[in-house]
Amino acid sequence: MHINKTGSIGDQSYYGNTIVYYGIPAEDSSSFDLSVYFKLAADFIHKALRKKNGKVLVHCIMGMSRSATLVLAYLMLRQRLTLPTAIQTVVLRRAVYPNRNFLSLLLDLDIQLHRKRMLCPIL
Repeated sequence: MHINKTGSIGDQSYYGNTIVYYGIPAEDSSSFDLSVYFKLAADFIHKALRKKNGKVLVHCIMGMSRSATLVLAYLMLRQRLTLPTAIQTVVLRRAVYPNRNFLSLLLDLDIQLHRKRMLCPIL
């Protein structure tokens, strides 16, 4: 997954056959709605990690806000972690600083997931 300030650059042909490329055009801004990519990114990460020896590189320019937000969303959506637990899990491995807008989007996701799980615990 390749994410940068102006959007994704590169494509599958740049990476060849050994890497599956998934670009997301994401801005690190106080108004960009990254949440529209949460499920898509989480599904991509999940599918890649399920493969034998599956690995995923999630990156953006600094690797602290956009990419971190998508990894946190993956942990929440696919690993069923709460936002605080997901943040603690990631921070143990590297410093991340999702911007306030992205944290707000993750908080909304956390609330939505909590409500869904209250209604149907198997979700």
